[in-house]
Amino acid sequence: MEQKQQETQQKNLSKTNIPRTTHAGQSHDIKSVEQTTCCIVGGGPAGVILALLLARQGIPVVLLEAHLDFERDFRGDTLHPSVMEVMDEIGLADRLLQLPHTKIDRLAIGGSATADFKVLKTKFPYVTMMAQSAFLTFLTEEARRFPCFQLHMGARVEELIEENGQVCGVRYRAQDGWHELRAQLTVGADGRFSWIRKLAGLKTRTYVQPMDLLWFRLSRKPDEPQGVMVRFARGHALICLDRGTQWQIAYVIGKGTYQQVHAAGLEALRESIVEAAPEMAERVQELQDWKSISMLSVSADRLMRWYRPGLLLIGDAAHIMSPAGGNGINYAIMDAVATANILSEPLRRGQVSVADLAKVQHRRELPTRIIQAMVNGMQKRMLKSVLAPNTFFSLPLFLRLPLFGHLAPRVLGFGIRPEHVKTANAS
Repeated sequence: MEQKQQETQQKNLSKTNIPRTTHAGQSHDIKSVEQTTCCIVGGGPAGVILALLLARQGIPVVLLEAHLDFERDFRGDTLHPSVMEVMDEIGLADRLLQLPHTKIDRLAIGGSATADFKVLKTKFPYVTMMAQSAFLTFLTEEARRFPCFQLHMGARVEELIEENGQVCGVRYRAQDGWHELRAQLTVGADGRFSWIRKLAGLKTRTYVQPMDLLWFRLSRKPDEPQGVMVRFARGHALICLDRGTQWQIAYVIGKGTYQQVHAAGLEALRESIVEAAPEMAERVQELQDWKSISMLSVSADRLMRWYRPGLLLIGDAAHIMSPAGGNGINYAIMDAVATANILSEPLRRGQVSVADLAKVQHRRELPTRIIQAMVNGMQKRMLKSVLAPNTFFSLPLFLRLPLFGHLAPRVLGFGIRPEHVKTANAS
């Protein structure tokens, strides 16, 4: 079987070191030209999962990641039950859980509303908090077991190759210069700042967001509540994620108000944190300067069309998700699973049609639109009063109803229409 995979790799993935000069408005000294079946741009959760699922089926795939490593601060670190079920379906869940992680099995909002993930009927009734860098490293190491998988780090894609209205691959810059990668299918999975989206010129629908986030960490005491805590005060809110010995904290501010918060000074920020969470009074001094605080400009949108001939976008490249609810990784990975399920056979045949690409969007667009509408509605309803500086926040009635405690874990844990791997066994 391994020999067959190697023969397939030799047939579908060729490389030459003959320099070439090309093209489209500017000339590049091309160091190498490769040919593969599927080129995936972006080594985040969606791109890595898709590459692994295709490689397991013997489909040649090259994954291009612009950075030299997976280390990023304050990336999404939540693996929802639906993601863990996918890991279980391909036989990786037990090994994955051997990596350092914490488990969140409850969500406490304002001290009076609670969502308990233990009500879920799954082997994984919790949200797994794991450093995304560890998760991605684990998956790429697993993918390297398959000869038809290649990973190029430090490969910054800057151009699409287009011929007769068809995307035929990409040109990227690495440390040694320009390279060309041609493919039957190019998948843009390069996140919320997707360059592939810009190059493709696809139209978007944007949802106005009422907030931005400041991310930072404070130490956590062993006897403090586990899981997620949400605290409110006048004009701001804190979302505290249990990271074992630390709280990873999102401080909610009004959209576009970061400069005002910064100008007010670090001590004013510390005081507002304590107002929402008095138990943090001694620990806010751990914020020594603004370098320990990252600002996330919250945005949400979706492409009107996720594809062009030869090109498909998934994950945040197709639909930027608000961080509220931690849905971004979950939906990106579900996109990847659906893509592998729908396109594996067309990729094997060497004929991926526009109709095939449209099937992926048709499968994943409605769940995305539903969750975006739900999150947008919740944000508008709650944050309007949360961010009013002279108003004491009152928890909305719907959050105090028993129905919330039953529905919230299911929506947060599985999302709308969770996907399952159709081909679980490796080739």
